[in-house]
Amino acid sequence: MILDIVQIAAAIILIIIVLMQNQGAGLGAAFGGEGNVFRTKRGFEKTLFIFTIIISIIFLATALANVIL
Repeated sequence: MILDIVQIAAAIILIIIVLMQNQGAGLGAAFGGEGNVFRTKRGFEKTLFIFTIIISIIFLATALANVIL
């Protein structure tokens, strides 16, 4: 029961974090329409990127725990 709640919360947070990242945003970027040069992440972008990785690991761990248990 608690794992289900943690997994749902992690999924919602992960969706919000991914939507907050705006690098390469737009439909044209999906088809190679933008010629952006990717730069290094700094400040809030780097923190958001690391937080995304942490939340995705938590989501994966709770999903595996739900399957095992």
